[in-house]
Amino acid sequence: MPARAFERDADRVVVREGPLGRGIHARRLIQPGEQILEFSGVILNHRQVIAMGEAQAYALQIGPDRYIDTEPLGRFTNHSCAPNAGVVDDQLLVALRPILPGEEVRFDYSTTMSENYWTLQCRCGAADCRGIIQDFHLLAPTLQEQYLARRIVQAFIVREWQQRDGRGRELQLLFGTADGTIRSADSRRAWP
Repeated sequence: MPARAFERDADRVVVREGPLGRGIHARRLIQPGEQILEFSGVILNHRQVIAMGEAQAYALQIGPDRYIDTEPLGRFTNHSCAPNAGVVDDQLLVALRPILPGEEVRFDYSTTMSENYWTLQCRCGAADCRGIIQDFHLLAPTLQEQYLARRIVQAFIVREWQQRDGRGRELQLLFGTADGTIRSADSRRAWP
């Protein structure tokens, strides 16, 4: 990450210890739709991520076989089944609701996962915790639709979901595009 981007992101969040170990916490009030940070790092394929081992890989999936080996601050972003943030445009973390100073910033890892490989027991502590972190296509259909409506699902997963479930018309109505793809220029501005 260029030093300037790191400094910009560090103005909004800081890495601190929390209930899940190190995580990113808001330095100040972060408004809904506001960019919190940009995930950056070396681009890897699935084989390279696996070769790194679980303890060394901090990968964010951005394509069927493409991952960002995230750098700080992004590598310390934890999961929640009741997230206060989400990933848009494949690598921008934005607030879904007001995030108070000192509050930990978390997103739902499942919105970025579609590999049929990795799962993790969830310890997020949310009242509606699913107990396991797994691929987007394994989430309950109602939760999938909620995340799609909020536009916080990786673009490649949206395409897979559309093809798997034949939902092109639903996506067209939801996102207002003829081909059912998300308009990235609008995605950061359209939070409910």
